Amino acid sequence: MTTSPEFHDRMLSLGLARVSEAAALASAKLVGRGDEKAADQAAVDAMRTQLNMLDIAGRVVIGEGERDEAPMLYIGEEVGNGNGPEVDIALDPLEGTTLTAKDFPNALTVIAMAPRGTMLHAPDVYMDKLAIGPGYAQGTVTMDMSPSERVRALAKAKGCAPSDISVCVLERPRHEDMIADLRSTGAAIRLIMDGDVAGVIHCAETDITGIDMYMGSGGAPEGVLAAAALKCMGGQIYGKLLFRNDDEIARARRAGIEDLDKVYTRDEMVTGDVIFAATGVTDGSIVKGIRTEPGWVTTDTLLMRSKTGSVRRMTYRTPI
Repeated sequence: MTTSPEFHDRMLSLGLARVSEAAALASAKLVGRGDEKAADQAAVDAMRTQLNMLDIAGRVVIGEGERDEAPMLYIGEEVGNGNGPEVDIALDPLEGTTLTAKDFPNALTVIAMAPRGTMLHAPDVYMDKLAIGPGYAQGTVTMDMSPSERVRALAKAKGCAPSDISVCVLERPRHEDMIADLRSTGAAIRLIMDGDVAGVIHCAETDITGIDMYMGSGGAPEGVLAAAALKCMGGQIYGKLLFRNDDEIARARRAGIEDLDKVYTRDEMVTGDVIFAATGVTDGSIVKGIRTEPGWVTTDTLLMRSKTGSVRRMTYRTPI
């Protein structure tokens, strides 16, 4: 009987940063060019090439879609050179394709890695999400609370007025009632156009971003990536899958989801140790975007490990 080599997260973390950086550098050439698909494809190509250089036997569990929808980095695709530990890979080669095409803030390349079988295989459906940063008791806010009740509960735990709480929400018509309820408390709302992985990370660094809480529905795969980030940074996230039709329910069944009404916690979405990397494509409140000057290009990357709780901010400068 053979066993997979140990998951050496410390050794693999720098390689993961290189994967994220490569995708960011490739997509940065299309910032502001108005072509979302081309920007995403450039990131996918670069990320896949770099992943296949790593000493891992990787399997994509959160990717570009199911095999018949995505030619590369599809769910179930094997990546790496096969000479290393068996790992799960969750990725978004370009989180914020629209942000990139329009040169708006907070476009990122995002990837997480964990031992095989420790990340939720979330289907490509919506997920209702609720997240807060570290330092609060478990259950301070819950999915059963209304949006306004969550604000009041978090304000009580923080020792401030509800009007001092700031909430990050995706600007979508489906969130209009939620936004109205939030505003009834006097809370501030930061509406974002896209990029809810970045939105969740915001609430883990309130002193830097000014965001206390994230809520609303978005992609379920992004919910798992956000959980991986909070597993490293601290904080709580809850997620409940939302289904619009029988096809989406079938996707969940194929992914091994049995309880369609389950509310997942952070540690149920990511059950083991994880490493996480995100590189800025456009400037944002978490990391800076790609910067070019004559003869040089510079990236900023957030690299984190849950085992140690380490958060590194890495600057990479290379000649062009």
